[in-house]
Amino acid sequence: MTTTPATWVLLRGLTREARHWGTFPQTFAASVAGGADATRVIALDLPGNGALHGLRSPTSVPAMAAHCRAELRRLGIAMPVNVLAMSLGAMVATEWAVAAPDEIAAAVLINTSMRPFNPWHHRLRPANYGTLLRLALGRPRPLEIESAVLRMTSNATGRDVQTLLQEWAAHRADAPVSTSNALRQLWAAARFSAPPMNPFRRLLLLASTADRLVDARCSAQIARHWSCDAVMHAWAGHDLPLDDPTWVAQQLRDWLALRG
Repeated sequence: MTTTPATWVLLRGLTREARHWGTFPQTFAASVAGGADATRVIALDLPGNGALHGLRSPTSVPAMAAHCRAELRRLGIAMPVNVLAMSLGAMVATEWAVAAPDEIAAAVLINTSMRPFNPWHHRLRPANYGTLLRLALGRPRPLEIESAVLRMTSNATGRDVQTLLQEWAAHRADAPVSTSNALRQLWAAARFSAPPMNPFRRLLLLASTADRLVDARCSAQIARHWSCDAVMHAWAGHDLPLDDPTWVAQQLRDWLALRG
């Protein structure tokens, strides 16, 4: 008897694309839900990013969620799916669950923040404002942009940083995110408001207490309001799947086993 693989949809955050997952999808598929043969992983780009960098980014999270749903229909993916999403992608997943709760069986949201649960200075730590302003108003080269992004989002040491930055710079040169699209995504994230009640069937929150971009208290507050599971990582940065992919996969494996 042939078993249909479980489908996991991966969504990244502000101005990031599917290639920024690196090798995480392979690590994830091999570790979660019975291994790679039993798990199908699809990393989607939001409009304005990656393969869709030529499109105009929506200024609302609901429009981004509608795009993701339409893309899965175009690909012929059967619902419901599972979703693992970071930051802005987690807001998109939340809106998706609000609009079509039967389409998401389970969700894992990483280092996200949402109105009305989190104040603005927790959603984007003030120490980053100067860097973001310089990136928006200047004319930095791709390598300069990606170096700044890595400093804000990663705490890992011991990796080949220069190789990673060269890869990211190549992604940006190949699929540049326009300033207007970056601002449109930021505006969509800033004004998105989450529902008061948990819209997901099953939900796990993962957050990094050492996240220098988004305060981990944001995830803790969401977990408190939505009465869902939340697990904190001690040292990783905002890009938790980059800094400690094995830990992320382990948390999902444990959570799925516990919940059945």
